[in-house]
Parts: sequence; C-alpha cells; structure tokens
Amino acid sequence: MKYDFNEIIERRGTGAYKYDAWEANGVPEDALPLWVADMDIKAPEAVNARIRELTEHGIYGYTGPTEGYYLAVQNWFKSRFDWDIEKNWIVQTPGVVYALATAVRAFTKPGDGVVIQQPVYYPFRNVIVNNDRKLVVNELIYQDGAYTMNFEDLEEKLADENTKLMILCSPHNPVSRVWTKEELAKVAELCVKNKVKLVSDEIHCDFTYGEHVHTPMATISDEIRDCGVFCTAPSKTFNIAGLQVSNIIIPNREMRHAFRDIMKGEGLGGLNMIGVAACQAAYEEGAEWLEQLKVHLQGNIDYINQFVAEKLPEIKVIETQGTYLVWLDVSGLGFKDKVDQNNFIVNQAKLWLDTGSMFGDAGIGFERINVAAPRATIVEAMNRLEAAIARRRESL
Repeated sequence: MKYDFNEIIERRGTGAYKYDAWEANGVPEDALPLWVADMDIKAPEAVNARIRELTEHGIYGYTGPTEGYYLAVQNWFKSRFDWDIEKNWIVQTPGVVYALATAVRAFTKPGDGVVIQQPVYYPFRNVIVNNDRKLVVNELIYQDGAYTMNFEDLEEKLADENTKLMILCSPHNPVSRVWTKEELAKVAELCVKNKVKLVSDEIHCDFTYGEHVHTPMATISDEIRDCGVFCTAPSKTFNIAGLQVSNIIIPNREMRHAFRDIMKGEGLGGLNMIGVAACQAAYEEGAEWLEQLKVHLQGNIDYINQFVAEKLPEIKVIETQGTYLVWLDVSGLGFKDKVDQNNFIVNQAKLWLDTGSMFGDAGIGFERINVAAPRATIVEAMNRLEAAIARRRESL
C-alpha cells in the first residue's frame, strides 16, 4: 500500500478534543479514545503540501473560494456520484452541524415539528430543541441485528400539519446503514407529498463498503431536489474537520436566500482560507489516498467482526455498510441500566467510546466505536474489551 495508515501519531497535548478533553468528559486519562469522529491518521500529503504553500506565502488576509475551488467540488461529486451541482447552489459554512441549525432556523418557527430518525447523531436533537422547535422521533426499526426505516410511522408524522422539516442522516450515523435508492425514494415521496422540507446530512458519503453505494438524495427526483438542503463536507473524508469548511448544496433559490439570510443575521463572513485551500486540494488530488484508506478501514472493520465472533459472544456487531463508525450491540452483557453500561466501558474496559444513549433512547444497549485509526489501536481496544468482559464473567 502506498500510504501508511498504521503510523502512530501522538495527539495528546495538542488540544485535540479526542484525547485532551478527558477530564471535561469525566473519563479516566488512560481511557483509549475512540469516540469523536475524526481520524488518528494524517491528512493526504496533497492537502499538507497546499497548506505549506500558504504558510510560505505568509499572507493570511480575507480569502474566498476561487473558480478552481468550485470546479473541484463539482468534479468530485460528478465523478463519484454522477451528481451535477451548479456553482450557485453551493453555500459554504464552517461545518455541517452549523448548517443543520441554520436550516432549522430558516425553514421552521418556534414550536414547529422537526423529524429525526433515532438512534441518530446527537447534534440533530440539539439543533432542534435548542432552537425551541418540537422534536419528532421516527425511530428506526432494529430487528435481527439490522436496521430499517419505519415508513408507516414516518408517513404519520410527516402528515402532521405541525411538521415542517425532516433531517435525514445518509449514510446513517451511528448505525452505519447506507440507504438504498428505493428507501430514499420513499422518504422523498413522503416529504414532497406532505410539503415537508428535507435536510440530508451526507457528510459520510465517501465511506461505503462492498456492494453498498451512496445515492445523493438530490438525485432521487426533481421534486425533492427543489425542497431540500444537502450537506456535504471534506472533513470526515480527509480528516480536516478542524479546518472548518463544508459545502451545503441548496438548489432552490428561495430556500438558498433564506438560508443565507440567517447566516448574515449571525454575522458569519468568509471561511478560514486554509480550510478552503485544503478542501480544494483534497478534492483535486485525494482520490487515490481515499481508496487506499477505505481498504485500511475495511480491514479494521473485518478485524473487529472476527474478534467478536471468536471471543465475545455476548456482543453483536451491526453490519458496517458505511462511515468509519462501528455500532456494537452490547445488551447481551446484561447491564442494569445505561449508567452501569457506561461505567463498564469507561472504568473497567478503559475505553472512551460514544455510548449509545447519546443517540437517543433507541441507542441504549449500544456503543459506537471509531475505527479510523492504526490497526494497533483497534487491536488494543478489542483486547481491553475482552479482558474486561472476562473479569465480568468471573464476577457474575
């Protein structure tokens, strides 16, 4: 393999949330952090080289996206997803979560209902309740170790005249589902039928495995494209989340202006010039690096699947169709409650994961583990988990 994804890089003491926020999060300093979704892997050299060019130039004035930037974004999504994006549809924001909150404020009023599908990335809930909107949960169906959408319940909730917006996670974080074109078409049909606007968070779109293929929601139909906000970013794909640049695709002119008006009201100006340059470099030159990274990630996923199958019969690994986040069903360990579960993972296994309850009540009994790390880190994590479970078996 051309790129070394197994290099151990010391991140402690750099201010990295993943490593240095242990005290603020109430976890032991020696807990192995595999929680927040960034990678313990260097960004592509093409990105680092472009940043070095900027630092050598030495002037960091107000800087906006160039024509080359827009072309890089357009070419990436056209070549990988056959998605034609017009330049004027692209709105830059510092991140996707910011964009979710902006969309909630732009397209709903206090008290309006916003639908999400729990268990789901916890900021979805936060941007709704923190903006005084009504949280409406269309819980995913978990059956026989797999997740599907509950379309009957979804139709009922979208038909409520108080429901104005739905936030979709595609691919889904944390359950790692890559929704089929048929599933997405059904969601689109229901939103259009009920005049509910849709925000589709597709930040993990570049990570799919095997026969699973990501379909951009905007390509499902002209009707859903015209009532949707489609959130993309290079941050997960190329490990540049700290550079804070996302590309939010809003084809509908009125919706785009309403979205921008909220941004203007908050005083948000241009983006970080280094983030803009990094995004362009990644989309122009990062494809080969990404393909090899996915091979490495698939290896880590396979390792966990095999380890659990051979040594940890109490745990089920949900099929990882997309993202670099593995969803573990640990309910077979017989925890009394979510506090008992968290205590076991954090204080006995000494693992710092995202516990399932963070993603809603439907996540209780699960843990999310980030596998975007050197193989040695994943091996250490599984050995810690095995040792803790062995001690638990002996104590029961």
